[in-house]
Amino acid sequence: MPAKIKPAREKIIDAANALFYGEGIRAVSVDAIAEKAGITKKTLYYHFTSKDELVAAYLSSRDQPNLKLFAKWFEECEGSLADKTEAIFRQLAMSAKHPKWKGCGFLRTTAELANMPGHPAIKIGASHKKQFELWLSEKFDEAKYSRPDALARQIVLLMDGAFSTMLLHRDPAYAEEAGRAAKALVAMEIQA
Repeated sequence: MPAKIKPAREKIIDAANALFYGEGIRAVSVDAIAEKAGITKKTLYYHFTSKDELVAAYLSSRDQPNLKLFAKWFEECEGSLADKTEAIFRQLAMSAKHPKWKGCGFLRTTAELANMPGHPAIKIGASHKKQFELWLSEKFDEAKYSRPDALARQIVLLMDGAFSTMLLHRDPAYAEEAGRAAKALVAMEIQA
């Protein structure tokens, strides 16, 4: 049975994922993405009217897979809600040990585009982070915690701090430490 041929749009997004995540948004040209995708620049511009649109598509393609991965790590952990929360950080630390790990693509993109607050990719990154926060808040609310929104926000701050510090120092132990702090916060929170 012959292998399924990927549509051009999918090839472009795959190439953008590899290059933007690996090298950064500003460092990668549209020409490089077209070359990696094995298509012409004209074909790329047929599917994406601008590099900005392609950057937004790149982040959009990462959104649900990342959220599902965090949920999987959470659900697969046995134990208390505090244990499950810590598990996300432990798994993140494991991922950060991979030589191709370059941090959070959403935070890195936001940093590169910080002077463009209206950029579609900034909005996608903010939405991604907010979705994770809301998902955590729902988990804490289901467990009848008295301040689920505040607790979720604290965990997100720990996570984004861990992402940034790991990227800076290239040391996954920061995620493990943030996970211990997250576990302590969840364990101390009062249930209604």
